[in-house]
Amino acid sequence: MTLRSVHGWLRPRIRQAVKWGVIGLGAAQLVAAATVWGVDTLRKRREPAGGEFPRTDPVAVDVADSELTVYTYGEDLYEAMLTAIREAQEYVFFETYIWKDDEVGRRFKHELIAAAERGVAVYVSFDSFGNLVVPWSFKRFPDSVHTLKFPLWRPGLLTLNMRKSGRNHRKILVVDGRYGFVGGYNIGSLYATKWRDTHLRVQGPAVWELDNAFVDFWNAHRKAHHPELEDRGARSWDSRIQAARNSPSSLLFPVRGAYINAMDRARHHVYITQGYFIPDTEFLDAMLAAARRGVDVRVLIPEVSNHVLADWVARSFYERLLRGGVSIWLYQSAMVHAKTATVDGRWTTIGTTNIDRMSMVGNFEINLEIYDRDLAARMEEIFATDLTNARQLTLEEWLDRPVIARVGEALLHPLRWLF
Repeated sequence: MTLRSVHGWLRPRIRQAVKWGVIGLGAAQLVAAATVWGVDTLRKRREPAGGEFPRTDPVAVDVADSELTVYTYGEDLYEAMLTAIREAQEYVFFETYIWKDDEVGRRFKHELIAAAERGVAVYVSFDSFGNLVVPWSFKRFPDSVHTLKFPLWRPGLLTLNMRKSGRNHRKILVVDGRYGFVGGYNIGSLYATKWRDTHLRVQGPAVWELDNAFVDFWNAHRKAHHPELEDRGARSWDSRIQAARNSPSSLLFPVRGAYINAMDRARHHVYITQGYFIPDTEFLDAMLAAARRGVDVRVLIPEVSNHVLADWVARSFYERLLRGGVSIWLYQSAMVHAKTATVDGRWTTIGTTNIDRMSMVGNFEINLEIYDRDLAARMEEIFATDLTNARQLTLEEWLDRPVIARVGEALLHPLRWLF
């Protein structure tokens, strides 16, 4: 048999082997994902979602002529937001990702409509995908409320064009330019008492950061029947409070850069709290580089989140983090959904951005960056309180996990690009 004939004999067999190898890997990933999802579904039926967790009272901190208040309990936050809407005299900007048709969701809808009926200009925006299971009737508003439904179908979904496929994951409330709210809380009864999240209220000139973010998004995505909002410049500038806004349509992702920049500067500690933690290579490298130079890098995440596949994908990073000196703390009995960090008692970020691909380079997101020692001290107190409801995962424990778990993590690791 000649060399050419041997190559001719091998080529189709190699192609066939590659094809079946790819099919086999895909099938194995599908089985792993289905198994994990099925087990988690049974667990949720036996164990109702949410539980008791330590709370911190909202305390105001003065920063750059503005007053900042951190909320870590949904009921406290919702009362403050509803009060602000009831007191509105000129305008309300309201933007959210998920808005449930339940007791809490209906209270917000009622107050927004009531504000519009008394002459307040009310602008509402929500994401259609985030509210896919919410009844259509709940998503209908009277003409007095200007409503922008961020579309479910976007043309980039078929071509994987991030400029035309990202979701609007932001959560913003601005009232009369006097009050601004931003953070991880969606709107719903579950989040009021069962989830541990973090939101920030701003009073003072820094409200413009959120006001301007809403105006820019509205004007960029409004339809012909939507009024254009006035683009007002800032009354004052102060670099101690700034909004970082991820905008996939413009290929701008400053939140990711803000995290990496802060970790690059860190000399003492980095405390991160996240609901979903699937870092990219550069983010992971920044964490490990900080740990190598002696920085105390801690990550607080839920032991079991509401997205089990995200949990398993996140676990595929644990060994590298633990070996690299990063400590992992697993929140117990409740879903922690916060998106916050504080570094060296100087820098803090609070907002809507998860540490995963979709949030960092896919969705519309917003975080505030705050350079202030008093606010950082407050966030450190909150982090310390949260650790009382968490257990530290050790490298020894992790290396002792079952072989079947290792196989599942390896199979699901490639799915990190989906989150």
